[in-house]
Amino acid sequence: MAQSDIDVLIKQISKLPSLGTRSARRIVLHLLKNREVMLPSLIASMQRVSDNIKTCKICGNFDTQDICQICANEKRDSKIVCVVQDVTDLWAMERSAVFKGKYHVLGGVLSAVEGVLPEDLNVETLIGRIQKEDVSEVILALPATVDGQITSQYIISRLKPFGVKVSTLALGLPVGAELDYMDDGTIEMALESRRQL
Repeated sequence: MAQSDIDVLIKQISKLPSLGTRSARRIVLHLLKNREVMLPSLIASMQRVSDNIKTCKICGNFDTQDICQICANEKRDSKIVCVVQDVTDLWAMERSAVFKGKYHVLGGVLSAVEGVLPEDLNVETLIGRIQKEDVSEVILALPATVDGQITSQYIISRLKPFGVKVSTLALGLPVGAELDYMDDGTIEMALESRRQL
């Protein structure tokens, strides 16, 4: 029996993070009840994002330009680079409006279970930035998980020859926490209380 278009849409939406089938059904029902108002603008927005969004060539953030607004902003402190696991973590840091440096998105963390190796991450581009730019400090804002700690240690070992200061977020981030789920005050405290490794 072929699935209806509605069933297919529910299935697709249920694959989004933090959504299950029940939440997807509620979302689809809401969209259908308000389809004249919501669907055209939602479809247009999704098409624009699909057509225009690029990955920043410097840090890995998403933007409509090859160089994102953060990397292009000369008012930001380019001597301090905050390394994050993913773009969601970068957005969480930006939401706190505390950090005034630049970012580097790794694209994941090392994981023996999931088969993520150093070459799968944007570590070499980070090394390239340290060599080319006048970076004085690298802040590791990685998850407080075993994989996050292993990744931090790997990056520290790779950065050692360059004599750059390496620090990590400290107070406020519980073990196993992810930045995207932290409130702004917790992120601010963790950033201000970072410690050198």
